[in-house]
Amino acid sequence: MAAEVSVAYKDYLAGLAAGVATVITGHPFDTVKVKLQKHRTDVHGIKYNNALHCTTRILKNEGVKGLYRGATSSFVGMAFESSLLFGVYSQTKQLLLEEAPNNSRPQLQVVIPSAALGGALISFILCPSELLKCRMQVQGTDSLVPRSDRYAGPLDCALKTLKNEGVTGVFRGGFATLLRESIGNAVFFSTYEYSRYYMQLLLNSSFSNHSNQSKALIDVGVGIVSGGISGMAFWSAVLPIDVAKTVIQTTPDRSSSTNPFRVLHSIHSKAGIRGCYAGFGPTLIRAFPANAAAIVTWEFTAKILGIKRE
Repeated sequence: MAAEVSVAYKDYLAGLAAGVATVITGHPFDTVKVKLQKHRTDVHGIKYNNALHCTTRILKNEGVKGLYRGATSSFVGMAFESSLLFGVYSQTKQLLLEEAPNNSRPQLQVVIPSAALGGALISFILCPSELLKCRMQVQGTDSLVPRSDRYAGPLDCALKTLKNEGVTGVFRGGFATLLRESIGNAVFFSTYEYSRYYMQLLLNSSFSNHSNQSKALIDVGVGIVSGGISGMAFWSAVLPIDVAKTVIQTTPDRSSSTNPFRVLHSIHSKAGIRGCYAGFGPTLIRAFPANAAAIVTWEFTAKILGIKRE
């Protein structure tokens, strides 16, 4: 029993390291994505031509720190979220594999419920942290938020949200976050497990006589590619839900609908399919390096901690 607790602890620690790597690599891209989503789905304010136009204006007016606006809450949220996601996924997968037929190939009946469960659980952590992050991100350059209503920082945002909207206000957009994370992570880990399995199968047979150092480099390469394409698969599957979540969490009208499907219908009627996929470019550009960094960090930390990957 003590050994099982020790292994579980290591799974969560490896996940935490992956979360930190994700924020460092991906937050600037996320800031651009959120701004594009906000400005392309609002009838007022400046309309960015593309992600480069948005990035240029942020750098010109705020410098690099503008790209990391809202990163404090993101670091805290992502650290806990990633720790819980990877920990729950690893532990649930291990539990389900004990009941499944012995097979070296990834098994969707194991991967999907493990990932969906992890995604559903982390949505309760992600929702409030992303609400603070998104509200901070839409404040900077070309903001549609009046200066009198802007927040001094994440703590000020949290306190004012609690004061004006109560505890339920902190969890605004919770259903959209739940849908995004449960569906998205089922797609993410399915893509990751299968791409990793087939790449390792191919490369290990081709480089079977190479040194341990060469094999370690192969593992890093596999982690980069499998993590990167899995992140892109995640966002390709759930970006419209994420657009709805951003609108729900950043709208000044707190009485507006929090149903992501109604919000998407409204976005589509105003901005068409392009509005539903606002921020698609920077999201995909961010997805590859951020998730590659997460997977490589996760696998490397797990290896250091002596966790055996199934």
